[in-house]
Amino acid sequence: MTRGRGRGHGRHRDTGGEGGGGGRGFLGPRVPVEVEAMARGVQDVGKEVFRRLLKVTVNALEGKDCKESVKLIAESANLSEEQLAFLISGMYTLLQEALRLPLSTFKQEVFKEDLKELRIPEDFIVDFSSVVFGNRRPTSEGSALIQKSRLPSIQDFKWRVDVAISTSSLARALQPSILMMMKLSDGTAHRFEVPVAKFQELRYNVALILKEMNDLEKRSVLKIQD
Repeated sequence: MTRGRGRGHGRHRDTGGEGGGGGRGFLGPRVPVEVEAMARGVQDVGKEVFRRLLKVTVNALEGKDCKESVKLIAESANLSEEQLAFLISGMYTLLQEALRLPLSTFKQEVFKEDLKELRIPEDFIVDFSSVVFGNRRPTSEGSALIQKSRLPSIQDFKWRVDVAISTSSLARALQPSILMMMKLSDGTAHRFEVPVAKFQELRYNVALILKEMNDLEKRSVLKIQD
């Protein structure tokens, strides 16, 4: 082959109100599926079991091994492994999102109102608030953000446009494609090929998302000014 070369499920949230997300609930415009599942399941859990689950979740946010603790809860509480997974996953996501927001802009009353919208019991809302706004916040907050930053970042990105001049597939003959190579901070490299048509589709969708984000920001500013 000879090539020529050239040189590139959740529910909607109300966007009104005050909060850490610039006029949106702290979980964003859509509540994560795992948080919704947790909010439904936690209504059937006793207060003692809930507090044990909350402690396990906080320990997980702090990077501790919680396998034995979860096993003990599963043995003593009338909960299946699937129920435990839903509850802990949802609590973890909820707390992680809340702990990323600075206390200077994220108010406890707003946090509680968001949890009330999810129909989480009042007693449990108080316990969630004690983690987000209480004495344990600094440790949990630091761990949540550190875990997030462990994901590899892009260190180098190269691309070029290739045209297949001779190929076994007539459909690909003389069709340009974009070859891309990414080098990540963990030392790995990824190379992939994208047809120009698909690249244009990606470019259009990214531009559309940016426009929608800009429109949302403008609506938020207008509401604040009013």
